[in-house]
Amino acid sequence: MKQRFKLSFIDTDHTIQLCCLLVVLFTRFTVAETVTITNEASTGMKILSWDDCVKTALECNPSLISARESVNQSDLSKKMSVSGLLPQVNGGVNRNHSKQETADANESYSYSVNASQLIFDGGKKKYDIAKKNELISSSEFGYEISSSNVRLDLRTGFIGLLRAQELVKITEGILTRRRQATDLIRLRYEAGREHRGSLLTSEAKLAQAELEVSQAHRNLDIAQRNLFKTLGWSKFIPVRVDGDLRINIALESNPAFEDIARNTPFLQQLITREKAAELALKAAKANYLPDIKASASAGAGAPNWPPDSDQWSVGVSLSIPIFEGGRIKQEVASAYSGLISAGAEVRSGEQEITSTLHTKWVDVRDAMEVISVREKFLEASRERAKIAEAQYSTGLLSFDNWIIIEDDQVSAEKALLEAQAGALTAEARWQQVNGRTLENEAY
Repeated sequence: MKQRFKLSFIDTDHTIQLCCLLVVLFTRFTVAETVTITNEASTGMKILSWDDCVKTALECNPSLISARESVNQSDLSKKMSVSGLLPQVNGGVNRNHSKQETADANESYSYSVNASQLIFDGGKKKYDIAKKNELISSSEFGYEISSSNVRLDLRTGFIGLLRAQELVKITEGILTRRRQATDLIRLRYEAGREHRGSLLTSEAKLAQAELEVSQAHRNLDIAQRNLFKTLGWSKFIPVRVDGDLRINIALESNPAFEDIARNTPFLQQLITREKAAELALKAAKANYLPDIKASASAGAGAPNWPPDSDQWSVGVSLSIPIFEGGRIKQEVASAYSGLISAGAEVRSGEQEITSTLHTKWVDVRDAMEVISVREKFLEASRERAKIAEAQYSTGLLSFDNWIIIEDDQVSAEKALLEAQAGALTAEARWQQVNGRTLENEAY
């Protein structure tokens, strides 16, 4: 009787081990099947590539539309200044009716054409037009800055949605593994080979995995809306983005940050503002010089229509400022102060941009190295988890040791995802400081 009971116990033990192995195999199959089903179910959304996002933002983003109109306004302002150098011609027609108490009513008719031409103004118009040209350049650099900022927002939103999509896959895979692990532990618990604390711990981790899946789906919706905001669409449409989180950028070992800074639109805009301030000072000083204008008029007048009494005049006028209460002096002082301020902004901006370039370059280098480390950790944790799962199912590893290894794999998967997203974001910020625009992506 004792021998029969011992054989029966051994058979039961082997049966449990066989069941555990089957659960392990089923876990592997189910994880793969779950990811496939998730991918197939998500294809109903609108899918956007990076190029699609760039083209859409160029057309619809309100910040870019506003920046383009600022350039147009600067160009129109310059054209208005140019008109001051051209002849000014205007015409008029008059009809007068008058009556006195002791006389009959009188009527008179007249028409005239008047023209004037600026001959000399000390160069004020010339300097003003040159200043407007510099302000047009400043507006164009301002548009590049806006485009660069929108590209950063768009790229960050694109990466954020890629990360959110990948996080959904990872958390669903973790949930499947947690669910199968709980089934395995419950089987061992019911067979008397695992204590209740292990089962409760596994159930708690399963609940946490379910929570993380829910959070991942909610974060996916937030990421979609963040990207949607930058695209500039008027009505929200759930989208998916097509891409991956691999980073492929070649960085110089020791770039010339000062040379890069001088070619960025941020510094170029400050330089054009300094040039505009210098021209504004010259225009202010020109107010001390006289204005010379030529004028001519021709017309006719008579009591009846059409008037037949011709009239004409030609003249030259000279205007010299003698006393204006110190207005010109204050204008010159104000313009000089503006020039000093603009020059200081150029020097400060160059130092700040150079420092920022160096910082962002270091961030990219660090982020790329972090990815390499995280990939090694994930490879190691996956191998350990595979071995540990088989050992636990056959009773060669305790629950406490196995669950630590499982948790390490979960953490390694999430850490690699965060490292990849962080590296792509660091790359986008480096490119933004360099002045990379959406137009650089599209053409």
